[in-house]
Amino acid sequence: MTITRKSFLSLAGAAVLALGLGTAPASAQEVTLSLHQFLPAQANVPRLVLDVWADNVEKDSGGRIKVDRYPSMQLGGTPPELMDQAIDGVADIVWTVVGYTPGRYPSTEVFELPFMMTNARAASRAYWEMFEEHMKDTEFKDVHILGTWVHGPGMIHANREIKVPADMAGLKIRGGSRLINDYLSVLGATPVGMPVPAVSEGLSKGVIDGTTIPWEVTSALKVPELVKNHTEFEGKALYVLTFVLAMNKDRYDSLPDDLKKVIDDNSGVEFSVFAGGTQADADGPAREAAVALGNNIVTVSEEDAKAWRDAAQPVYDAWIADMESKGIDGQALIDEATMLMEKYSQ
Repeated sequence: MTITRKSFLSLAGAAVLALGLGTAPASAQEVTLSLHQFLPAQANVPRLVLDVWADNVEKDSGGRIKVDRYPSMQLGGTPPELMDQAIDGVADIVWTVVGYTPGRYPSTEVFELPFMMTNARAASRAYWEMFEEHMKDTEFKDVHILGTWVHGPGMIHANREIKVPADMAGLKIRGGSRLINDYLSVLGATPVGMPVPAVSEGLSKGVIDGTTIPWEVTSALKVPELVKNHTEFEGKALYVLTFVLAMNKDRYDSLPDDLKKVIDDNSGVEFSVFAGGTQADADGPAREAAVALGNNIVTVSEEDAKAWRDAAQPVYDAWIADMESKGIDGQALIDEATMLMEKYSQ
């Protein structure tokens, strides 16, 4: 038999296929994941948290995972729709404020109660621990959660000076969650619900007199240029919001085991603590920017904050009753969160 070049190549190809070398093994597949979120790409969370996570996943996968990043709702929809986008597969991964869907993930709200948090790293660690214990297989059963965290101390930024609870009366204030809105109402303010990207326009057009956000996001939203008064609190924070980095469950399950491990190794409790701590660390430079502009910063002492804390009791009472109506022991969640945050703050 005369072996021509053509027949040689055919035989060689058959041998390669017979040895299983003609196709890449399943474990070597390449994956592109979409990451969707609501802030501009240059804001602190995308730049200092989400990009770090995505870059590490790409690196640790040897380039087999590529994370396409879509800031500012570039895949469409509104911020309150992000969680459903992760559930439905519109995006593979989303970062969102849990409070954008009020009442849907009730157990997370324990961290959003007024004057609960003192340390973002401790709270983020406690949040992850309580997520695994109480929320993973219940409230969040439809998504694969990669991280849970809170930001640094939430505070008030307004077009007039605010020192005592009575100063809030009659003001239109943007609140970031259901519970902070309830608290604003107790204080005599009118809460205005709007996603954080809308705050700049709301302030500039006078739709709101002020907003509740942490220092770190004020720079991206140009808040210190729009209002000149800021009220912060010593000790426990006025409030915080809860965040999740959530992945479509089917998309995660479809990954080969080695790529699941890459995702897992970059997610969980340590990532959650990193994310919360990184947001809190960004508070300082943003505060300094407001100082440089000559803005008026009121720091309410822990002693003077007692009047603010006392005013929050109706919010606690209503929340506990609401949790009870859902079959959840709200007081037990408060006690557990408080214990864990104190433990991890030491």
